[in-house]
Amino acid sequence: MEKHIFLLILAILVQFYFVSSISATISSNETDQEALLAFRNLVTSDSSHFLANNWTKNTSFCSWFGVTCSPKRQRVVALTLPNLQLQGTISPSLANLSFLIELNLANNNLHGEIPNGIGHLPRLRVIDIQNNQLHGSIPTSLFQHRSVQIISLAFNKLGGEMWNGTWYVPELRVLNLRNNTITGVIPPSIGNATKLTNFSLNGNRINGNIPMEIGNLNQLVELSLSRNQLTGSIPSALFNISSLLVVSLAYNSLSGPLFPDDRRNVLSSNLEHIGVSYNQITGHIPSNICQFTALRVLSISYNNITGEIPRNIDCLAKLEEFYIGYNAINGTIPVSLGNISTLQKLHCGNNHMEGELPSELGKLSNLRQINFEENYNLIGEIPNAIFNISSLEFIAFTFNYLSGRIPNLLHLPNLIQLLLANNQLEGEIPRYITNATNLELLDLSDNLLTGTIPNDLGNLRELRELFLHHNQLTELGFFDSLVKCRMLRYVQVGSNPLNDVLPSSIGNLSSTVEYFHIGDAQINGFIPTSTGNMTGLTTLVFQDNSLTGNIPREIGKLKQLQGLFLVNNGLQGDIAEVVCDLSNLVRLALSENELSGVIPECLGSLTMLQQLFLGSNKFESKLPLSFWKMSSLLYLNMSRNSIEGEVPSDIGELKAIVAIDISGNHFSGMIPSNLGELQTLKLLSLSNNSFSGPIPLSFSNLKSLEFLDLSLNNLSGTIPKSFEKLLYFTSINVSFNVLEGEIPSGGVFENSTLQSFRGNKGLCGRQILEVPACAVTTPEQQQSKSKKLVLKIVTPVVISFFLIFLLVVSIWIMKRKKKGKSKDVEKVPEMRTYQLISYHEIQRATNNFDESNLIGVGGSGSVYKATLASGIVVAIKVLDLENEEVCKRFDTECEVMRNVRHKNLVSVITTCSSEHIRAFVLQYMPNGSLDNWLYKEDRHLNLRQRVTIMLDVAMAIEYLHHGNDTPIVHCDLKPANVLLDEDMVARVGDFGISKILAVSKSMAHTKTLGTLGYIAPEYGSEGIVSTRGDVYSYGIMLMEVLAKRRPTGEEIFNENLGLREWITRAFPRTIMEVVDADIFHDGEKTTSKSEICILSMIELALDCTKATPESRITMKDVVKRLNKIKNTYLET
Repeated sequence: MEKHIFLLILAILVQFYFVSSISATISSNETDQEALLAFRNLVTSDSSHFLANNWTKNTSFCSWFGVTCSPKRQRVVALTLPNLQLQGTISPSLANLSFLIELNLANNNLHGEIPNGIGHLPRLRVIDIQNNQLHGSIPTSLFQHRSVQIISLAFNKLGGEMWNGTWYVPELRVLNLRNNTITGVIPPSIGNATKLTNFSLNGNRINGNIPMEIGNLNQLVELSLSRNQLTGSIPSALFNISSLLVVSLAYNSLSGPLFPDDRRNVLSSNLEHIGVSYNQITGHIPSNICQFTALRVLSISYNNITGEIPRNIDCLAKLEEFYIGYNAINGTIPVSLGNISTLQKLHCGNNHMEGELPSELGKLSNLRQINFEENYNLIGEIPNAIFNISSLEFIAFTFNYLSGRIPNLLHLPNLIQLLLANNQLEGEIPRYITNATNLELLDLSDNLLTGTIPNDLGNLRELRELFLHHNQLTELGFFDSLVKCRMLRYVQVGSNPLNDVLPSSIGNLSSTVEYFHIGDAQINGFIPTSTGNMTGLTTLVFQDNSLTGNIPREIGKLKQLQGLFLVNNGLQGDIAEVVCDLSNLVRLALSENELSGVIPECLGSLTMLQQLFLGSNKFESKLPLSFWKMSSLLYLNMSRNSIEGEVPSDIGELKAIVAIDISGNHFSGMIPSNLGELQTLKLLSLSNNSFSGPIPLSFSNLKSLEFLDLSLNNLSGTIPKSFEKLLYFTSINVSFNVLEGEIPSGGVFENSTLQSFRGNKGLCGRQILEVPACAVTTPEQQQSKSKKLVLKIVTPVVISFFLIFLLVVSIWIMKRKKKGKSKDVEKVPEMRTYQLISYHEIQRATNNFDESNLIGVGGSGSVYKATLASGIVVAIKVLDLENEEVCKRFDTECEVMRNVRHKNLVSVITTCSSEHIRAFVLQYMPNGSLDNWLYKEDRHLNLRQRVTIMLDVAMAIEYLHHGNDTPIVHCDLKPANVLLDEDMVARVGDFGISKILAVSKSMAHTKTLGTLGYIAPEYGSEGIVSTRGDVYSYGIMLMEVLAKRRPTGEEIFNENLGLREWITRAFPRTIMEVVDADIFHDGEKTTSKSEICILSMIELALDCTKATPESRITMKDVVKRLNKIKNTYLET
């Protein structure tokens, strides 16, 4: 009986256990189902409808699409829904899937934050949510998860700081956080993740050093930390990890050597890829690099590496890609390079290498790309063997001194780009060049090539760009063949003595041709009517030739045309039927021809037109009223024609205008006061007309005005004194009118000469202008007795003063004559001098040069903050007397600063020169340098500030170039030499290597170089100094300010591009991807206006940095365009 009772109780207990288990299982399963349904409910878009149609309560959730359950417990162990274009947020309920091992939601459009609970799932092994739109911080629990093996959160918008606590992820194999906006530092505890094989933080904002503990990751295979803000040196232990295959550290600010040059240091023989381009690595290529026997890619471009390429570089026998461009590597090219038979890409451009190209390079039978451009010192002939490497796709030897002929033995069936421009190559273009049937770009410009252009260029069916300009080539017969190149986009064959008539066959060129330049080529005859068939043209240049006849009306068919340049020919007839249909025209340049007739009414309908140049023709009659309503017009030149009539008040509608030149016509009447409404106007020339009446007082509102020429008219009245207040006004000419009254003395008038005022008999003023002194009137109501008394007293005084005046004038004239005899035409006249300061006062002001007052140290000396005895806070620049070159710079800077004065130049208060010290006392700039504002973490500049600062800099350099009798070239423009005052007004300083050009010279030579990365090509190669070199430096600096990338060490993706080339590749489509992310901060949003503003500035920078000096714009152009950009796109 007892036995039966026991069995009964046991049965009841077993039944209860099973019921409880089933109940618990059902309860747990319901939890999983509810979590999945909650996830589905937050998915707002499911284009494939998998969730909407499949995830229903009618079926078991274990059968739902993307859901995997454990076989026994029926619990969710995997949720894999990649590549479904899901939109919405990730539900926090997923944290209830307590058995979850794998979560894969990659390649969707999910946004919001990663739920914190995800990191607490105890069984989680894989979390892959890459390529979504997630933001917020990464849950810190993921960095303390003892089971997780793969964390892939790449390509999102995750931010916040990298967790700096102690990492405990003992099973972690893959950590992929690339392409987010994560900040902070890499914690030393990363060394605890000893099973880590792949570690990627590429494309974030990580700063600080790479921790030494990373050397503990003895299973690491791939390390990618590119595109961050890392500093310090590369840990030497990194290259000792035997499992390591790939190291990618490019686009940071890493410094120090590549790795220790110590043969006792055992390096990994398995390493295949080293990428450290775009850093600040110094030193030479270590000799123990030969230990990397498996190395396939070595990329160290854009650093500060010096020395030579190791002579035994062929020890890297498996090397496939070798990038060392944009460094300071010198010496000759090692012959041993030719022994690396595996080499496919060889990029050594923009260095200081010299000597000849070794013929052994011709042995590289697998070579696809070879680049030695812009070394400037490579000489000799191009080896024939190189042109027989059939695998070659890219050849670039531009900007060197290569001579001889282009190799004739051409066997380059795979060649895509051939760049040999800017050398000393001579002879004919090889006929065999047309065997390279895959050629897309051929650039042989700026050489000494002679003979005819090959007549079988049509065999190059893939040709897109043809540049043969600036040679000595003849004849135009090649056009008949060129029509077969149906992919052609750019053709520039000008600046050759072609001495031919344009064939009608140019009309048969491909409709894909966008840019056609055949200027300065001794072309004569008529413009073929077939030109109208080139319907894809956006730019047509026939300028500086001897073309005659009418402009064919067929030009009007070029509906895409934006630029038409026919300047300096002998063209005749009217232009009405040509221009009226060109609705997309932006630039129309027809000056210096014999065009006649009336200006067509239709010009007013060309709403895109920005530049109109019709000067030096035979146009007559009146200008149509529509002419003055072109609201987009920036530059107008109608000078030296026979146009008559009055200028209407409608001229005030040219709101965007920068320059107006209608001089040398027959305009009459009064100058309309509405001209004063043109706030962007910088140049106004109305000279040599028949204008009458007064100078409008409204001209005082022309706040941007720099140049005003009203000479040779019939203007009367006085010169407005309010002109003195125009800040940028630098040149005025009112000569040969009938003006009267006093010439003002301030502002623009301070530096004006008699030439600006002569021919006006009624003018009076300062003696220095050599015009009569203005009469002084006295009251007429005085009593007769008082008059006599005054006469008795005043007459002797006046006579005495007159005699003294005559004596002073006589002495002054004698000194002037004496000075004139010894005047040196090369020397700028001294404008002012300063009272010197003593060495002891400088000692006192700096507290005996106490380090607490030190605010900067540079290559030429130190700068201290100091307080003078008068209480004025100043900056004192103390030069290094041990450096002879620096002492020479002191004299240069003194000479320059004595002769310049501008609100955007650093003011020199005084100087000190003795046997103990040479120093400048400068105006103190409390906001430091532009360089600090760009690269210090605690400082940010928004778009408006950057535009304003660069406009300030442009105005300063424009003044140096054009504001003095002799141009001054700064020679070292860079952010470190731009200082900011308390109002963030930029001022240019450091004139230590400036050059004052002679009046008769536009350039000089120097052995003193500026800063690497900013100097113009001709400056670095030949020491040629000109104002165009400053323009180049300014353009580089403008790119740097927008992208926050140093030209010698910033983060640029392509392994073989400089800052300009990198910007060019991104312009215009992806330019916002390379612009500094901090340009919009504190809640600012990117707008279409701000994007157009940035695009316009980048375009300006590219125009400043063109390869040849003569092709660059001037600083006057820069100021005009930048002012326009600021006023158009950043107005509040």
